[in-house]
Amino acid sequence: MSNIRITKQFSFETGHALYGYDGKCKNVHGHSYQLYVTVIGKPIADSNNVKFGMVIDFGDLKKIVKEEIVDVFDHATVFNKNTPHVELAKELAARDHNVLLVDYQPTSEMMVIDFAEKIKKHLPETIKLHSLKLSETTSSFAEWYASDNE
Repeated sequence: MSNIRITKQFSFETGHALYGYDGKCKNVHGHSYQLYVTVIGKPIADSNNVKFGMVIDFGDLKKIVKEEIVDVFDHATVFNKNTPHVELAKELAARDHNVLLVDYQPTSEMMVIDFAEKIKKHLPETIKLHSLKLSETTSSFAEWYASDNE
């Protein structure tokens, strides 16, 4: 049976600021992110399986990505906890804002690495994460490929 890639798209709104950056993105701002998750595997060959012919049920993939990424990052503001932005984050959190403190500079590049690790942990053994594409604008995106990271 052939390997097949399937992709599901997700959308979420997230704010961030890049501490130490020399451009406008040093300011708190947000993006309407688009995340494309592509997995690879063989379609289920067992005709008695309710998921016969599927690599993975799109609903199962959606559940993983929603719980690990979308529900966590949507309408949150992300800061690198290893910078002075932690003070701003504490102030916002004290005012009941949804704040995420991460161990990395919250660029699209670093976020997509984080997302890949989170998603891979929850995929069935027979399914591999093939790639992620995270668009922060209509013309700017970061991509992660398993083949680049073996």
